[in-house]
Amino acid sequence: FLIKKWCTLIEAFADVKTTDGYVARIFVIGFTTKAPDQVKANCYAQTSKIKKIRKMMVTTMHKEAGSCALRELVKKLTAEVIGKEIEKRSQSLFPLKDVYVRKVKIVKKPKFDITK
Repeated sequence: FLIKKWCTLIEAFADVKTTDGYVARIFVIGFTTKAPDQVKANCYAQTSKIKKIRKMMVTTMHKEAGSCALRELVKKLTAEVIGKEIEKRSQSLFPLKDVYVRKVKIVKKPKFDITK
């Protein structure tokens, strides 16, 4: 399902620091979809719209993942909260569907203090 015809694939990634010190690199993928009253067969997005959507994806990832600890981030990822939020926020720019968090890498772990 990661390749679709007649639509634009939009990918974005962001390094997000959680509240407990972990730095996670989150990769998101999404596809454009037709508007409700669209007749045209394809639903390609212009490059300027793609850039705006990608910027919105990155800000949404920072807002959703940067405000919680790693444990809550995993819960958000399993519930697909980030993908649904991006889908909802993109409707004003260009309608998206099938927005998923494709991959998450832990880039940096916090230094634990033994004296605690």
